[in-house]
Parts: sequence; C-alpha cells; structure tokens
Amino acid sequence: MLLLAATLCAGGAHAAERPLLVCFGDSITAGLGLTPGQTYPDALQRDLDRLGYHYKVDNQGTSGATSKDAVASLPAILRLHPEVVIVEFGGNDGLRGLPPDQTRANLDQVLTALERAHIKILLAGITLPPNYGSDYIRQFEQVFRDVAAKHHPAFVPMLYKDLINQSGVIQQDGIHPTAKGAEMIANTLVPALKPLLHK
Repeated sequence: MLLLAATLCAGGAHAAERPLLVCFGDSITAGLGLTPGQTYPDALQRDLDRLGYHYKVDNQGTSGATSKDAVASLPAILRLHPEVVIVEFGGNDGLRGLPPDQTRANLDQVLTALERAHIKILLAGITLPPNYGSDYIRQFEQVFRDVAAKHHPAFVPMLYKDLINQSGVIQQDGIHPTAKGAEMIANTLVPALKPLLHK
C-alpha cells in the first residue's frame, strides 16, 4: 500500500512538471506600464494553455536591458534549463543609437550560447520610431535578419507587425504595448512557436 501511494505521488509530481519556455527580453517582455497578468508572456501562457501546450512560461524581462545586458544575463538563463527561449532584445540599443554591429555581435553571442545548450530559440525583431532616420532604421532592422540567417532560429522579424495602425495597443509613450497590444504580440508569436513545441 505504501509502495502504491509512493508511486502515485511520484506520477503526480512528474505530471506537474512542465517544460520551461523563457521570455528573455527588455521592457516589452517585462511589461513596463502594465499590471501583473497583462504582459505578453502572461497572454502567451493563456494562449498555449488554451491550445493544449503544457509549458510553463517564465518572464525574464528586464526594463532598460540592452543586448549587452542579455549577454551578461546568459548564465542565469542557462541555469533555468529552458526548453525554449524567446529572445527579445535590441530595442534599447536602437533607442540609444548604439552601433548596429555591436547589437549584431551581442545577439550572435546570445544565440550561440543557447544553441550550444541545445535550447530551441525564437528570435523577435523590432523596429524604431521614424524620427531615428531611414538609414539607421534600415541598418537596425537588418541586424535581426542577419542573425536569423546565421543561426536559423524561429523568427518573427517584427514583433509589432499586427499592432500597426491599430488603436489602443500602444501606451502613451509610443513604445510599449498596452494589455491589448501584449495579447496581440502573444498571438503574433504563437504561429512561429508552434513548430518548436510538443503536446
């Protein structure tokens, strides 16, 4: 009887363990300006649960983080032993006018480390406000395409692609998503994520 009880407990514990999907990014991931439960990782958890994907979504977003900060945070991410990581960095590099080559090198380092750990990757690209000038924006957007071409991760070139010309999806700062926008970002990511997941 004791053996049976121990077996049942072990089975229940195993069933409760879900593979980890880490959202690794900056304030867009962290949910700057939003309340708990409104971030895109929260919305993604709800979407995946509804679709029957039994993953635990872990928000590892840090407001203000650059791609250099992403490199520095890699050991902590690797210690989590995630099965999948969404990499969402670069926006703060662009807003600070940092050289695109620097962002490219940092993202390359992040994806290389995740690949070596046999972690599945979704790379999320972003753009910049038009006042940064067409030349710089073009160079900035090319960074994500170059990194994707080198590493072949799942790739969403523009995280905000479904938010363009929509009302109520961007906060007054003109940068961060509202709760509605965060839900739309999660919806944008799901199709790219599906090939990396299992039920």
